[in-house]
Order: sequence, then C-alpha cells, then structure tokens
Amino acid sequence: MKNSIDLITRRKLIGTTALASFTFPFIASAKNQKEPKLPTIELSRAQTILFQGDSITDAGRNRKQQDANQQYALGKGYAWMAAVSILVQNPSLNLSIHNRGVSGNKVHQLAARWEKDCLSIKPDIVSILIGVNDIWHGLNGRYDGTVQTYEKDYDLLIARTKAKLPKAKIVICEPFVLKCGAVNDKWFPAFDQYRKAAQKMANKYGTIFVPFQTMFDEAVKFAEPKHWAGDGVHPSAQGAALMANFWTQCVLS
Repeated sequence: MKNSIDLITRRKLIGTTALASFTFPFIASAKNQKEPKLPTIELSRAQTILFQGDSITDAGRNRKQQDANQQYALGKGYAWMAAVSILVQNPSLNLSIHNRGVSGNKVHQLAARWEKDCLSIKPDIVSILIGVNDIWHGLNGRYDGTVQTYEKDYDLLIARTKAKLPKAKIVICEPFVLKCGAVNDKWFPAFDQYRKAAQKMANKYGTIFVPFQTMFDEAVKFAEPKHWAGDGVHPSAQGAALMANFWTQCVLS
C-alpha cells in the first residue's frame, strides 16, 4: 500500500475542507507521541459521548435545543465533525452524542455547571478540552487565575467526575494555540505550563490524552498557522476537521 503522503498532494492538503476523510503523515507522527500509552476505547451499544469545553468545542451550537446527534446541537466544529464520523461508522450502535461546550469558559466555569452539563447526562465517554481562556483572559486582564489555579481546578473536576461516574471513560485534550492572530510572544512560556498541567492530569488519573498541540505543531509544516486557526485560537474548518480526525484516532479503537 502506498504511504499516505504519496496519495495526497500538498495542494489537496491545503485546499480541502474535508480533511477528516484523510490520514496525514503528521497525524500519525503526533499520535505516536501521545501519552500516557493507554488502550483506546471500543464503542458499544447505546453509549453516550459528551464533548465539553469552551468556544472551540461550542463552535456555535444551539444551546436551547440540545438533542443528541443533531448538527444544530453539536455546533460547527471538531465535536460535530467527530460525531458525524462516529455515527456514520457505527450506525447500529444507537449512540447518543452531545456537545456542552460554552464559549469563554475556564475550568472553574465548567465546574459550576458540571452537574447539569455532565453528571446528569451520565456519559460513558466524556472528552474535555479546556485551558486557552484560563491564560488568555489573564493576559487581557479579565481573570487573575494562574497555571496553579488551572491545575488545582482541573484536578478537583476530574476527581469529582470519577467519583460520580466511576465507569465513565475520561478523555483530556491538550489545550493548543497557533502563533498567529491574537497569539503573540506574551503567551509564552506560560502557555506551555498549561499544556503540561493538562497532561499531568491525564497521567494522574490514567485518562486518554489527545495531544492537539503536537498535532498542530506538525500541521504547520504543511500550511501556515492561520490556515488552521486564523486568530491562533479558534480552528478554521480545516483545523476543526483535522482535530476531529485526530481525536477519533487517539480515542477510539
């Protein structure tokens, strides 16, 4: 079989908005670096999957109509694209997939709505992507939390989730930024500490870890940062599709 780099030209890589249908060399490279090395999840009948986080997950979803598996409730980002792939590939499993990301959220705001937007749903799989606002809102003077605040709040959230939903599989996604748009040198090296804190939580609780920053660090070798996220934070259609493909490869069998 030909290597995937032989099957897809650079032009297709940069131009297409249907990236989730392909497996790129940098996806495999980034996936091989994910830690901890844990088994992926094998889906079973009637499971519930929940995507949680901030605006990257929210992606314009309709918060007043939160029906499972519906595009208006899943938004227009990576959560919706991952859900579509999962549902199409597993039509007989009767899965329920939800998105409860809320734009602007930091970890403590996830915690404040966790009963309603996570625990009451009783997900079998809960995927969390949080962290960019915890630093961004500090940089623009809207928040006084530190990386220590982020780690402490995240620790309490995961401990609470495991206590209330002991059978649920938890997925911790690495917060990421691309060096363009709103992201400048002021973000570093502090942002790298937030990434490390997220991975520390995955290691501590034995969860699956999705290294999105590693993925994007590989992706910018193929196309400039603004192609994947114009403001450096919120993914374009191409960036979201890349995330969805990577998430499913890292998480599911």
